[in-house]
Amino acid sequence: MPRQRRETSNVGVRHGEWGEDVAVEFLRVHGYEIVDRNVRPCSRDRRLEIDVVAYDRMYDVMTFVEVKQHAQRSPYATRLRSVDRRKRDLLRRACRTWIAKERWTGAYRFDVIEVYGTPNAACRAEIDHIPGVRLFEKTERFVDWNR
Repeated sequence: MPRQRRETSNVGVRHGEWGEDVAVEFLRVHGYEIVDRNVRPCSRDRRLEIDVVAYDRMYDVMTFVEVKQHAQRSPYATRLRSVDRRKRDLLRRACRTWIAKERWTGAYRFDVIEVYGTPNAACRAEIDHIPGVRLFEKTERFVDWNR
């Protein structure tokens, strides 16, 4: 069961939470089972956080999802522009910690969902789902989506 969201006055945080809500609904509609949200698998390192952990029933794979919310698309920026090397290292550590803590022995992958829009916009949000982003080593149980 997802945790209750706390009220905040920070507009960026509220938009990020809205983006996560949109991404979670997108995943549910596409057959994913939401396992957890905003997971901090290591209490000693607060930087390690996984936005969404979801189980993809169709492919029998645990999916770690990073959600990025943007007000609008930019013709000058590429997809995944905000998942830099430092962020990838933190995400990799967070996912490996979750796998060890939960004793997950199945396959897993890492996805990014980019949500374009704002909570009060007149039009619906646009969603870019990028499955199988290369985050893990080939020797791990990572599902290579791009084979």
